[in-house]
Amino acid sequence: MGGPVTTTGRDPGLQPERTRLAWRRTTLSCTVVALLAFRQALHHGATGAGVLAVALSLLAWLGFLVVAHRRVTGMGSAGPPAAMSPRHALTAAACTVALAVFAAATLF
Repeated sequence: MGGPVTTTGRDPGLQPERTRLAWRRTTLSCTVVALLAFRQALHHGATGAGVLAVALSLLAWLGFLVVAHRRVTGMGSAGPPAAMSPRHALTAAACTVALAVFAAATLF
């Protein structure tokens, strides 16, 4: 058998690339939800509540897009990526939940 395995430095492999792709997939999913909410509001007529729900959905989508963009560009550095700040994590989670709530509101 081989000798003992020693590690002298961090070898991230493809982990940063997988994380970047996961952020891009999540952003794409949020984009689809925002577009479907907009389509739903157009299809069933533009009521005051429907227009408000679509506007809030687009605002939540933009908030998530900003957080995702900052995270993806922050991972492009040569060194190991910094941990996501609690503020950014909370913003991403709040935008995701808000987008789901506002998109569901356009259905009613």
